[in-house]
Parts: sequence; structure tokens; C-alpha cells
Amino acid sequence: MGLDRLKAKDSIAQVHNALEKVENRKNKILRNPFVYTDEKGNRFKTTERIVKSVEPPERRIPSDEELFPNGNGIPDYKLVWEHFRVQGRLTEEQLLRIIDKASGVFAVEPSMLKVSCPAVVVGDIHGQYHDMIKMLSLCPEFGKTQYLFLGDYVDRGDCSIEVLILLYCIKLNFPHSVWMIRGNHETRRMTEYFTFKRECEIKYSLRLYHAALRSFSNLPIAAILNDQFFCVHGGISKHLSLVQDVNMIDRHRPDPPSSGVFCDLEWSDPSPNYDVANEKQAKEPLFAPNTERNCSYYYSFRAVQSFLRRNNLLSVVRGHQAQDAGYRMYQKDDKTGFPTVITIFSAPNYCHTYRNKAAALIYDGKTFNIKQFLPAADAPYYLPDFMNVFEWSVPFVCEKVIDILVCMLNVCTQKELETEPPLSKEAVEGVERKTVRGSARAGIKAIKKVTDKRIFAHKRTVSAVSSSLKTKLLAIGKTSRMLNILREESEQMADLRDAKNGRLPRGILMNGREELHRYIKSFSDAKKRDLKNEGLPPSDDEINEAKKTKSSVYRRYIEEGSSDVEADDVIL
Repeated sequence: MGLDRLKAKDSIAQVHNALEKVENRKNKILRNPFVYTDEKGNRFKTTERIVKSVEPPERRIPSDEELFPNGNGIPDYKLVWEHFRVQGRLTEEQLLRIIDKASGVFAVEPSMLKVSCPAVVVGDIHGQYHDMIKMLSLCPEFGKTQYLFLGDYVDRGDCSIEVLILLYCIKLNFPHSVWMIRGNHETRRMTEYFTFKRECEIKYSLRLYHAALRSFSNLPIAAILNDQFFCVHGGISKHLSLVQDVNMIDRHRPDPPSSGVFCDLEWSDPSPNYDVANEKQAKEPLFAPNTERNCSYYYSFRAVQSFLRRNNLLSVVRGHQAQDAGYRMYQKDDKTGFPTVITIFSAPNYCHTYRNKAAALIYDGKTFNIKQFLPAADAPYYLPDFMNVFEWSVPFVCEKVIDILVCMLNVCTQKELETEPPLSKEAVEGVERKTVRGSARAGIKAIKKVTDKRIFAHKRTVSAVSSSLKTKLLAIGKTSRMLNILREESEQMADLRDAKNGRLPRGILMNGREELHRYIKSFSDAKKRDLKNEGLPPSDDEINEAKKTKSSVYRRYIEEGSSDVEADDVIL
């Protein structure tokens, strides 16, 4: 009964609104162009935010005096923290000043850091700024504890610049208690292939990107925590015997080599059979080629156990791999009873798809705690690929225009289509019309004759022309929808491409982002489909060849019409 009353109330409101519009037409009442009235009669000012509880982005840029209050080039990290939280920006010169100063600090640090306790160890962040500041706000205060970040600050998230700059600001304020090591994404090859380079271009310029690359080249590679834990982004290397040998690595380069100690420290992973029974471990090689990463190795339990005993260490603490719970503890050593490898991952709901928790490791020298975190509830929404609202809406506008054109073609009756008169000169005269200026009655048209004789060279029927146009428009419509979805986040589309041996299930592309999220139902599903993005990216030549192949596929879709789109699967 209550539902019926609500429906009746809405209907009455719509009727009143319609009557008001009719009355306004009669009386020619001038309306405020900055007020929008919906079908229920609700009025909204277009100059104000409709949802006032959502903070607007900060437009003001802090001055140099505010950002560097002490005059020594050390930024106010608390100001930067809050400014970025409300989506504020700094000038490019301010950012370059921060990056260059932090890069100078990293350059004089050794490749192997020494970190004392108490300490907080943070794993991969991947540009998820609001999740990061939520996590840091729940951890011990800076200056009162050591902080060690395990790399992968950029790529795949929407706020890589903000993450990097805030961490650099914190580092400059606490140079002897905040430590940052390099991850496999702090390289030229990875940032060009994924999102960081494009983010720099969209938000600032390539000048900022190249400055960030220079700072990446100065980041240390590993750390020893409390003389007990070997902390690194990826893991151990078959070529690394003693941890002191890390200081022998030439780290000052934009990209690590594709093999060797440096590569292994950034890219290696625990073996998939790391936790299997002891009798099977005896048969497993110490190191095996890492097929998921397309470089480096898998290391076995026996390899890590040997490394730890040789260096008198307790465990390897690393990041590099997403974990459902935010962390994973691998098989314990028989003598110490402690996990030989601990993985920490600090990006919750990784890529907005994994639905995983994040974690940070807190160690005071005696007690070993792992704190878990969920995604930040107040994180702003970003359009994929850093698009603005106009770029994002173009595919939808094109889609509607195509629908209108198809409807216009459908005006012809079946009887008219069955008749096949030749397309004579008389039939096509008057195709182009112009509005008569100064006409007493609006809408009166004048006929402009079309005299291009090339039109009459082809004696095609109305039916053939209509059918051909309709087929092409349908094909273009479906192709435009497909291209719209393909412009979504590249990692999510790569997920789906791996679902069925490189084939997309029919209908997935046409139904939008929500269907993609429903299709990727769990952490394990997302991780499985994202394996392609976890490996070493293809070379520039391979990328160019893939672009040519994709371009030819799209061209074929458009040229051949809708028949290929109607197939059971779309192969990309």
C-alpha cells in the first residue's frame, strides 16, 4: 500500500512538472540557465556540487614559502600529505626540487642498508595514495620508529606521483629513520609499459618523468633489518653468496640487466612448490627458471635455508607478489621455527580488482606483528587511463549517434525495401537542403540540386543502398562499443584475455565494466588473469608489432561489417 502511494506521489509530481513546462511555453517565462529541473521537479544548481558531502578537489597551489617553511629545501610533509589527500597539485618546479633533493640523499646511501628496531616494513604500494596514507596513519609515528619500504611505489594505481612525492618528502624529513629500496617497477622499461610515464605526461610533463627515473637509479637495493632479516623486493639470487656482495652491484642505471644478481633481487619468487613435503623438496632444484616473470628464477626452500644459514640470518622479508590476506608466511626452518620467507603486500584491492587486504609488518626486536588494512573508503574515483570526462563520454555519444542513424534507416517499410527501382537522377535530386533565411515560417526548406554525375554511374537499388548502410552502421556501432570497453584499464582486459586461451567470452566486451567486475569474482581469479602483467614487459619491437596486429584486427572488423562481431568469440 505504501509503495503504491509513493508511485502515485511520483506520478503526480511528474504531471505537475509537465503542466508547468506547458504553462511556461505559453507564457514564455525565462528560465535560469544555471538551474536544472529533473522529471520529478527537483531543482539543482549547476554551479554547485549536488553531493556536498564529497570534498571538491583543492584548486589552490601552496607557495614555496608554505611548502619549504624552513628555507633549507626540506618540504613540509604534513602539508603535502593533506594537500594530496584532497587531490591538490604542486607546481612542476616544486616537484622537481623535491625529487632532486631526495635523489641526492639516495645517491650517498649504500646498496645494502642497515635498519634497526623498532621498525615498520611496508610492501608494494603501486600508486594507491589514499590506501597508503590510511595505512600510515594507523602505524607508529614517523621519527619514533624506523620505516622500510620495499619498492614498487608507482604504476597501475591512479596516484603514483602523489605516492612517490609524499614518500620522498617523508624521507627528506627523516633521512635516518625512513628507508626506501628499489622495486622492479622503479625502472624505465616498466614505467613506460604501465602507467607511470603516462601519468607524468597527463598531470605534468616528461621532464618530471625523467627526473623520477634518475631518482630511481639512486635507490638502494636491499636492507638488513636488526641483523636478522634480509629485506629485498623480490628475493635471493643463485649468484649471491653473501649479503655484503649486494654493495658490489652497480645500481645506478635506469634498468637492471635481464639476468644476474641485480635482476634476481628485483624479480625472483619463491617456488610454487616451496611449502611441499620434505621428500619432494629433496628432488626440487635449488633454482628453476621463473616462467611467470619471463626472467630470473624461482628459489626453493632448500636454497633459502642455505642462504640464511650461510649469512646467519633468520628470514627473507620481501614484497613483489599480491597476497589475499596482505601477507604470506612460508615454510619454517626446522632449527629456528621461524618462517624462512615472509611476503608483505601493502596495496589493498590491487588494481581495483583483486579484493585483497593490505598488510604492514611491525617489529620491535622481540614481538613480530602483522597489521592488516582494508581499502580507504574516501578514495576518489578516477576514470581509466587518466581520461577526462569529455574523452570518456565520446564513445557513448558516438554510440547514440549510430543508434539514431540506424533508426532512420529502419523508417523504410519492408514493402519499400522489396521494390527495386533504379537510383535515377530524379530520385537523388534534392538530397542536400538548406534553411531559407528570412523565411516567414521556420522550417521551410529550399532544394539545392545535386549535379555530381558520379552519383549516377552506379545503378544501385534503394534496397541495396539501405542494406549496405545498415550493415556498416551496425558493424560500426558494435565496434565502437568494443573499442570503448577496450579503452578500460589495460590490466583488466589482459585479465580477460588470459581466461580462455586468449579468447574473450561472447558478450563480455559489449556489456561494460560491471560485467568485467562480475566476471573476475575472486582474488585467485584476478591473480590468474593478471599473470601476463606480472612478467617482464615485451621489448619495444615486440610492442610495435603487437600494435600493428591489433590495428589490422580492428580494421578488419570495420571493413568486413558485423559478421565477424557476431562470431562466438572475439580473438585479440
